[in-house]
Amino acid sequence: MTSPAPDAGVYISPAQTHAEVRRIADGQIRMEAKLDAILGDQREHRETIADHESRIRHLEANRWPLPTISAVGAIIAVVASVVPLIH
Repeated sequence: MTSPAPDAGVYISPAQTHAEVRRIADGQIRMEAKLDAILGDQREHRETIADHESRIRHLEANRWPLPTISAVGAIIAVVASVVPLIH
């Protein structure tokens, strides 16, 4: 096969076309690998966030006794200090 004359325009050989298609395919493979890595990291972060969320909810649910205990202690202290004054 002979190449066309120089004034016929741009000529891209099948080998050049194949090389460009391979380059694009290799780039797509690299992007897919990076995307898979990002999605894997995202899953790990979701699990970590869910774990932290459950821990925070547990801490919030169990902190209510502390103010109640403080209030009861304050009431007992007030009663203890008022009782001698009444007698």
